[in-house]
Amino acid sequence: MPNPSPPPPSTSLAHDCGLAPPAAGWARDGHWRLALLAAVPVWLALALATGRAMHAPSGMAAWLSFVVVQPLLEELVFRGLLQGQLLRLGAARRLGPVSVANLVTTFAFVAAHLVAQPPGWALAVAAPSMVFGHLRERFGSVLPATLLHAFYNAGFALTAWWVHR
Repeated sequence: MPNPSPPPPSTSLAHDCGLAPPAAGWARDGHWRLALLAAVPVWLALALATGRAMHAPSGMAAWLSFVVVQPLLEELVFRGLLQGQLLRLGAARRLGPVSVANLVTTFAFVAAHLVAQPPGWALAVAAPSMVFGHLRERFGSVLPATLLHAFYNAGFALTAWWVHR
């Protein structure tokens, strides 16, 4: 009897890249809720520690880019394509609580931010990147990471706007 045929490549690639929706009820998960709540003290600390060094987007197009477009594209590329393929290739092995795939993806994410940010700001994206990667692996989908990334960016931008008002 012949082996069943594998799924079409697009279905497999979509799954590998986290393009499937997460399981129902994911938004009630404690990890998701903790990731949301953790942002508030970080925004407060940034406002107190860096103050005017923070920059808010100027204009509607910049806000949409920072809060919608950038999180979507970055999560599709980093957590979807890169982390998804690393997981597929066996980088799910863990170093403590973190997968090798998440570590490599976070390194790439920080490196990409070095292009447009000073080193300190670029390094500051490492912790959120690890959280995004954890959620991507936990739910098998980039949707929670993308929404959290948008939420983090919106809060950062609103904090920067508030500091400068």
